[in-house]
Amino acid sequence: MSDPHEFLRALTVVLCVAALTTVLFQRLRQPVILGYILAGLIVGPHVPVPLVADSVTVRTLAEIGVILLMFSLGLEFSLRKLGEVGPTAAMTAVVETSLMLWFGFNIAQLFGWTLLESLFLGAVIAISSTTIVAKAFQEQGVAGRLRERVVGILIVEDLIAILLLAALTAIASGSGLAFGPLLVTVGKLGAFLAGLIGFGLLLIPRAVRLVNRLNRPETTIVAAVGSCFALALLAQGFGYSAALGAFLAGSLIAESGEAGRIERLVEPVRDIFAAVFFVSVGMLIDPGLILRHWGAILVLTGVVIGGKIGGVALGSFLTGSRLRIAIQSGMSLAQIGEFSFIIAGLGLTLGATGDFLYPVAIAVSALTTLTTPWLIRASGPVADWVDRHLPGPLQTFTVLYGSWVEGLLKAPRSEGNMAQLRRLLRRLLLDAAVCSAILVGFYSSADALLALARDRAALPDAIASPLLLGIALLLAAPFFFGTIRVGRKLGQALAEMVLPAGREGRVDLAAAPRRLLVVSFELLIVFLVGAPLLVLTRPFVPGIPGILLLALFVTGLGVLFWRSATNLQGHVQAGTEVIIEALARQAKGGGGSADRSAVALQQVEQLLPGLGALTAVRLKPDSPAVGRSLAELNLRALSGASVLGITRKGGAIIAPTASEVLNAGDLLALTGTSDAVALARTLLEESSAPEPPFES
Repeated sequence: MSDPHEFLRALTVVLCVAALTTVLFQRLRQPVILGYILAGLIVGPHVPVPLVADSVTVRTLAEIGVILLMFSLGLEFSLRKLGEVGPTAAMTAVVETSLMLWFGFNIAQLFGWTLLESLFLGAVIAISSTTIVAKAFQEQGVAGRLRERVVGILIVEDLIAILLLAALTAIASGSGLAFGPLLVTVGKLGAFLAGLIGFGLLLIPRAVRLVNRLNRPETTIVAAVGSCFALALLAQGFGYSAALGAFLAGSLIAESGEAGRIERLVEPVRDIFAAVFFVSVGMLIDPGLILRHWGAILVLTGVVIGGKIGGVALGSFLTGSRLRIAIQSGMSLAQIGEFSFIIAGLGLTLGATGDFLYPVAIAVSALTTLTTPWLIRASGPVADWVDRHLPGPLQTFTVLYGSWVEGLLKAPRSEGNMAQLRRLLRRLLLDAAVCSAILVGFYSSADALLALARDRAALPDAIASPLLLGIALLLAAPFFFGTIRVGRKLGQALAEMVLPAGREGRVDLAAAPRRLLVVSFELLIVFLVGAPLLVLTRPFVPGIPGILLLALFVTGLGVLFWRSATNLQGHVQAGTEVIIEALARQAKGGGGSADRSAVALQQVEQLLPGLGALTAVRLKPDSPAVGRSLAELNLRALSGASVLGITRKGGAIIAPTASEVLNAGDLLALTGTSDAVALARTLLEESSAPEPPFES
């Protein structure tokens, strides 16, 4: 950048070409990020177009773009927002990112890449793109619970990405993957983050509020951006990424309560330099490298789409989202973007990865970005298709599980219950950590232990190796089985908060739903604890034994789950008969009012717990549901509520089929979460009730 004319020429070429490509992509209704990347390809050195921009100048400007982009993401993140996200979105993000990190690492190993390249690839494909999702949601009018759920997951993913940036910087530039030095590196990183956040919370929010009282926009933006670059430089001085410091600066300023005003002031500057950053990404694309690694690109694209849909949908459903929202959330987050570019660029800068990883990441991002709008549009019909084709026991489970999680969130928190849960959680984490530490310690020091066995005991490797492995497994076994035992106790304790056990000597009418709920909570615990441990231990421990053990455990729980779901089906059918009889008695007694029906259902709910939020809805002659079948209404897929039975003149119908046509005067017994039942009532009673594909 010593030549001002070269600087001016590079900036002119970059911005003018970017302007043309973004206009084109706007007209094509495609994400503008792809337009910026195409502009970079045009002005880069790998395509024979006479518009080459100076790469050194563009790279310097791109670094400013990264810092401002991360600063803006930090402004949208605060401790208050993290609290508002709630545990459900956080658990979903942990499950999904852990699975993607594990997939990425193992696929890279299958390709023969190094350990560091495998770590960076896992991080590259783990984080979805906030920018791309926000733009797609804006264009398609996505709102309601789906938007809230996806935004919550993205907030936690951004935090995970920042931690990955810090950890990968430390590993690639310092300790590597040696177990002892790695622990020291993690400790230093924790101390740096704790110190910076602690002092930052004391100083920066107060300083920002003080500057903001001056009511001078230019002073505010200079102070905010100055703080951003100061913390970026500080982080870089300690050996971490400048992006980490910029993100922390934004999040600390957000604690002042002035984030919205500062974000509006910074936005124009950020957009210009962020555009330069994405153009610089395109400049590094080498078509030759992409052609050479086309197989890896296609495999990784499939893994990103399939893994993220499955991981997010599974995590969302197990944490209480209804099936439709869970599937739509997964299909909305099936892409990678800005964080992937930053992580891949970090690996290239630190010399931790080969020059092929960056263009591979860009190609995968481009393909998944192109599919994102289509996947979001298709998510509603796909969710409907899945709902229609689930076996009966699973359809019943998907309706009732959300109501059980809702009951858990509303359950009274006695000090005794909370103390028991905290104690079980500590034991679970301790047992899992000790088991993992024993196995990691063994595999990390296996060569030294074998050498010791040869020198001291004169044992050949053929005998010493299985002997040492057996000792390690014996040491780890009590903690492994302790993890299983405590996990089951934790699941049982959570389930009994929702569906308490009956008194001794009485028939436990909640046994069937409680058994299924215990197994469901165990599955959630397995993924919440097992998936992160698989990721943390995978660089040290061979992957096949770990995944086989987890698969065996999940399969066993799956068998128990199916048996419990089948038993639940019988429980629900018996409960439906009681519900129909109660409603029929009310009708015969001249008490067919909504209030009397509600009382009857409350009595049934007390008698047979675990049947969800039971509600009776009578269809009026002007109801939009009259004359339509349940399949045409698509009520369960759209609302998450299910029709257990119908009472009408001439008889009653238990567990109606999808082809059942509804008549005026029918009394429908609905179940599901309270929100699902309320939405179902709206769809059944209001002739103008909307059925948008993205509203919850």
